[in-house]
Amino acid sequence: MDGGGRGHRGFRRHIYVRDVSGIVTGEEKQRGEMLAQGGPWALSVMSLVLLLSQEVSAIEVPLDPKIQQDLKQPPTIVKQSLKDYIVDPRDNIIIECEAKGNPVPTFSWRRNGKFFNTGKDPRVTMRKRSGTLEISFRSGGRPEDYEGEYQCFASNDFGTALTNKILLRVSKSPLWPKEVLEPVVVVEGSPLVLACNPPPGLPPPHTFWMNSAMMPITQDRRVSMGLNGDLYFSNVLAKDSHTDYSCNARFLFTHTIQQKNPFTLKVQTSRKVAETTPNFLSPTGTDSSRMVMRGEKLQLECIASGVPTPSIKWFKKGGDLNQKVKLENFNKTLRIDSVSEEDAGEYMCMANNQIGSIRHSIYVQVKAAPYWLDKPSNLVLAPDENGRLVCRANGNPKPHIQWLVNGEPIESDSSLPNPSRSVVGDTIMFRSVQMGSSAVYQCNASNDHGYLLANAFVSILDMAPRMLGSKNQLIKVIENNRTFLDCPYFGSPLPELRWFKNGQGSGLDGGHYRVYINGTLEIKRARAEDQGTYTCVASNILGKEENQVRLEVKEPTRIVRAPEHQSAIRGTMARFDCRVKSDLTLPITVTWLKDDKPLSLGWRLKKDEDSLSIPNVHEGDEGTYTCTVKTEIDQDTASARLTVLEDASLSPSQSSVLPADRPDSPIDLEVSDPAERSVRLTWIPGDDHNSPVTQFLVQFEEDRWESGKWQNLSSYPGDLNSVILQLSPFVNYQFRVIAVNSVGQSRPSHPSPRYQTSGAPPDAIPSGLKGWGTKKNNMEISWEPLLDTERNGPNLRYSVGWRRKDIGEEWSNVTTVGAKHIVHDTETYVPYEIKLQAVNDFGLGPESNIIIGYSGEDKPTAPPTDLRVSKIDSTKVNVHWTPVDPSTVLGEFKEYRLYYWREGSMVKGLRVNKEKRTKGFYSTVAQPTGILTDLQPYSHYRMSMVVANNRYEGPPSNLVEFHTKEGVPDTPKFFKIIQRSTDAIHLQWDKPLEPNGILIGYKLNYQTVNGSRVGRMQMESFLPNVTAYTLRLPERAIRYKFYLAALTQVGAGEVYAEESPHFTNEVGMAPGRVIWNLTVEPNSNYANVSWNHNFPAGSSEFQLEFTLDSNGSMSSVPVNQPPIKLAGLIEGAKYRLRVYSNEYHSISSNVVTFETSAAYSKDQVDIATQGWFIGLMCAIALIILILLIVCFIKRSRGGKYPVREKKDLPLDAVDQKGEDGSFDYHSDEDNKPLQGSQNSLNGGVKESDDSLVDYGEGGDGQFNEDGSFIGQYTVKKDKDETEGNESSEATSPVNAIYSLA
Repeated sequence: MDGGGRGHRGFRRHIYVRDVSGIVTGEEKQRGEMLAQGGPWALSVMSLVLLLSQEVSAIEVPLDPKIQQDLKQPPTIVKQSLKDYIVDPRDNIIIECEAKGNPVPTFSWRRNGKFFNTGKDPRVTMRKRSGTLEISFRSGGRPEDYEGEYQCFASNDFGTALTNKILLRVSKSPLWPKEVLEPVVVVEGSPLVLACNPPPGLPPPHTFWMNSAMMPITQDRRVSMGLNGDLYFSNVLAKDSHTDYSCNARFLFTHTIQQKNPFTLKVQTSRKVAETTPNFLSPTGTDSSRMVMRGEKLQLECIASGVPTPSIKWFKKGGDLNQKVKLENFNKTLRIDSVSEEDAGEYMCMANNQIGSIRHSIYVQVKAAPYWLDKPSNLVLAPDENGRLVCRANGNPKPHIQWLVNGEPIESDSSLPNPSRSVVGDTIMFRSVQMGSSAVYQCNASNDHGYLLANAFVSILDMAPRMLGSKNQLIKVIENNRTFLDCPYFGSPLPELRWFKNGQGSGLDGGHYRVYINGTLEIKRARAEDQGTYTCVASNILGKEENQVRLEVKEPTRIVRAPEHQSAIRGTMARFDCRVKSDLTLPITVTWLKDDKPLSLGWRLKKDEDSLSIPNVHEGDEGTYTCTVKTEIDQDTASARLTVLEDASLSPSQSSVLPADRPDSPIDLEVSDPAERSVRLTWIPGDDHNSPVTQFLVQFEEDRWESGKWQNLSSYPGDLNSVILQLSPFVNYQFRVIAVNSVGQSRPSHPSPRYQTSGAPPDAIPSGLKGWGTKKNNMEISWEPLLDTERNGPNLRYSVGWRRKDIGEEWSNVTTVGAKHIVHDTETYVPYEIKLQAVNDFGLGPESNIIIGYSGEDKPTAPPTDLRVSKIDSTKVNVHWTPVDPSTVLGEFKEYRLYYWREGSMVKGLRVNKEKRTKGFYSTVAQPTGILTDLQPYSHYRMSMVVANNRYEGPPSNLVEFHTKEGVPDTPKFFKIIQRSTDAIHLQWDKPLEPNGILIGYKLNYQTVNGSRVGRMQMESFLPNVTAYTLRLPERAIRYKFYLAALTQVGAGEVYAEESPHFTNEVGMAPGRVIWNLTVEPNSNYANVSWNHNFPAGSSEFQLEFTLDSNGSMSSVPVNQPPIKLAGLIEGAKYRLRVYSNEYHSISSNVVTFETSAAYSKDQVDIATQGWFIGLMCAIALIILILLIVCFIKRSRGGKYPVREKKDLPLDAVDQKGEDGSFDYHSDEDNKPLQGSQNSLNGGVKESDDSLVDYGEGGDGQFNEDGSFIGQYTVKKDKDETEGNESSEATSPVNAIYSLA
């Protein structure tokens, strides 16, 4: 590298010293650059290019203890003190220097450039196996005597690493110089500055102003403290007269405050204070300049005098103030916390009042000490391999780069010549390295404002292959799942790895096998034939090593009969099925959950191999039950809900015999047998109220974190009343007990006395530890905080550790009380090892396992290229592209995301939706391909592709256009069937919304239907401009089913099916509504008719249509709910009957044929003409007349019938839900002989339990031939004496035909 003139500008002398550290002095630097200018370049540009082209990747050494134990490595500095190290004079001085290596490094020190013999100074000791110095002053001595510049060297057989120069200084807090301060006399309205001038401490003190009452001086727009500590008055008022203005200096290291003698301020008042224009008190003049270092805090100040008090405004020439700028101290101070190069420029402050204004310009110049662009890292190479170390830094001015080896300048004569090494500017190239050339290299980047020093070793390693994983592993995988067989290995040179199955054949790679660079074999979809023994063999020039993995492919675990939702009446048994099919070689575990919590089986609940039984169901059993079946490698779950119903049929006499109730609360809770983490709780059970106690629930409350909140601790069987409770440390407990029986829970008992457990370190490891980036240069580490009962002690906090994975750096640690920590200034998407540990005042908890997290992702920088298509079909196309370089993804590769949209249809005049759609392809092969499906036929498409990580998408690829082929059309837009007359059906339709090609016509198939019987299929064809057709009906009752499809050259599209209606109205369909199970029980002149349906209760009407076979006459009457009695039929006649929906005519039952029974023949003896029968009827009539007279007499005397009591009883529920989900509207009494009751056509039922007198007022009843009462009651409007929604309207003419069943 040609240093040019960059070394002649007076580098600070403490940066360059002449010693073995290799950080050269300023004079040596100039001499070295002169020599470099006179010598030839070490390599030409061409040779550099050739070398880079031959370079191989450095070896990543695994952290396996077996490898690390045998690995010989040069030293690495892992811990050191700060460059500028200020210490407290009251403490011992500790200068840190820690290093690792194999063999263990030895340490030495230099002080002020000379060897520091720590053994000759009794106050100085060096820690064992460490270079850390400890300087003790117990036996006397002054810390100031040890101020100076220190540097540590760590050496072993393979090289020497060194720390930064550590400038040790002792903190100072000098006293304020003694001075006599005269009173300050000033005229009202004048400006004033009270100087602070604090003593120069190390580090500088923090200043503030207070009065004699130790209260801060009030500051505002008029009075404020400047950055130098002075107190500024823009104008003085009479109220400012005080004798105790005191400046204070606080020294951070010694935690002391020094106070200056107070100022006395006397203000001379005047009748009128003259107004003045603004004038700057600080800074002075019209302009000033300021230099600030990159990354430091910039503070600019403008304080002005004037009457009235001026206001301050800030501007930046050439642009607005950015978001980094903060205005403080009443706009008098401009602050930028972390300055960067773009913050340089001219800043202007303007002070103005109503008299005038004034400006001041501050020119800000940003300089920069060196900072890393590419820090050199350790390099492990195998013999004959190539590599390089790169050291790139930036700064202002541009830093000078110098290389050292083992602490010596690389170009010095004392460094042995190395033909395999060459220095090209900021890079050291290594070519065909050999054993024995391991060393530690240092890169020193320096300019006028500081320096950087980095160590990076080059270790030459040769090692025969070694297997790092467990030997002869057994891997079990579910059939058809993807599986990975791991084979971690290491060797130098990097071994070649191959896989074999059952010790035969060639290496496995390709097909449904894939071998990763880390040795893992992926089987994309495990099949039964993949079962066997797999051998991985790693080999290099030093030998070979192998390992075996046994793969077993298992059948999946599945629940083949899942539990179903069910309702159970209280006191009955409920049963949930859970039948399982699984691999016979895998043991299974079946567990049940209730409402997502483990189900305690106890004595009542029974679990067998494939079901759960719940006897004597009560309200507490209601909930969602989940069956979970687990094996060691998979699981399956299924859930169902149990609803508990009350038994409405339970009579009062039955329910009053020994009624069960909730148990009484347990009493007399007693705490005994205290232990560190347990205690015995004893109680006396209360009365169980005729239902045995099945369970005791113990709850606790603690008063430290959630005072007053009762929480479940554990539950115990109902036959226990003394239990050992397992407790958590550092909790002040009190307990209560709840008894549970089949009815429910008791009230909680009174709380027990409190019991305090002692504290301990945390037992639990916080769960949910993960690390991910929320920005491209950070990583957020988060976890689930411990529960309050897991704290185990006060002041719970978390110790978080992280480090870059696989580069050997030391752990960084931080302690926080929150549940996350953000690591800033990370590289983009690099892996980190993360660990976590809970800590309280009693000590450290267990350390978590190390997990891998990643820093944030950035936008991918490269697009996929050469996007193209092939094999274009009507609905799909093959997509091909050239993948991106993985390094450009800048994150975890998620997918190649294809954006495609329909640009138009090739059918003229058809408008399309151009909304963009996406499809992802996960592929890492060299020539990826994918299939894009669900395209619209006969369309023009466009597409482009991006690569995506988890957060961002990269730039788009080239745009591709293609046209899909013609396909079959969609269904017609609509298909209407209108029955305009009794002899014809008119059909209408419209062309499809998506023709998917050029329409060439329509095809109509149709056939007759009669219940489940269908006729021969017939067909009609139409031109594309025909959208209507009329079909003549040979018979009115014939029904057809139609199938309509549109046609293109490719073929017929999806069929639109419709069934012809029964009447002349256009049919709408009610999805899912059906009528079934039509049954007819014929008699001589009437028939009982019933059917099932799933229409909503109370909101549907039906038409009952019956046709007389002899003459074809058809009758149709509206009815409500079944069952009904169809009267007025002809004796001995044959009828056809069906029921259909009054609203949806196409929803119909099947047609049922029945025949009424014949009347008795005339030659039979008519019983009505027999004398004995006439006499019997007269006697019965006389008895009935006498009973009626008695009833009227008793009623007039105030008597009541016993049936009046029955009227007040609640009626039984009549709506019962069927197994198929429909509702069956009938009473339990429907099939019994009816006495004094009747069914109306809408299915409503009246129970006539009272006297006819209650209904007979104004009644107009009459009896039919069969004795049924077909009149209508005049019902009382008493809500308590009515049932259902029966109508009180007058009887319609139809009701004259039908009597109530």
